[in-house]
Amino acid sequence: MARPSNLIINTSMVVHHKYSPISTNQNILNFDVRLPVTNLIRDIMSTKLETIGKYESAKEAAKKMLNKNVSSLVVVDEEGRSLGIVTERDITRGVCIHDVPSKEYKIHHLMTSPLSIIEPNLTVEMAANMMIQNKVRHLIVNEGDKMLGIVTASNFIDYLNEQLDPAHPSTKVLRTLKDEI
Repeated sequence: MARPSNLIINTSMVVHHKYSPISTNQNILNFDVRLPVTNLIRDIMSTKLETIGKYESAKEAAKKMLNKNVSSLVVVDEEGRSLGIVTERDITRGVCIHDVPSKEYKIHHLMTSPLSIIEPNLTVEMAANMMIQNKVRHLIVNEGDKMLGIVTASNFIDYLNEQLDPAHPSTKVLRTLKDEI
């Protein structure tokens, strides 16, 4: 099919780069949305989402991350509304460069705000692009005002491992990376 130069692509229906045209009408091309389940954010995200109060200390945050085996905490206010995120990297860099004990250094000084948020029905590729463009390693998954989960580098490694043939050389590299993060 020849594409007219003024073709409009209806991206409201595009959910993945592998698509099949289902109709053309008035130079608008719509795409069928038939995806393998693992290509959506909701299918790779972690629902293990931990929070911390903005006035808690860096030491308390580090302990909570260790005890819960997570690399980040969503920072919330007194009413439980999300304000930002604090990561292991934030704590390491923030506390180490200041001459203040970690128990005295408050989370609201370390957190990244605003949160980078993505919707659960968007694609894994969109999440990867968002992380690269925003230079972040954690995306909060929201549906409306409700936090559903988080997408991190570990989620992407797991996803890529599922996509690769077990004999593929990159599979071993990905497993090693996962052990390191």
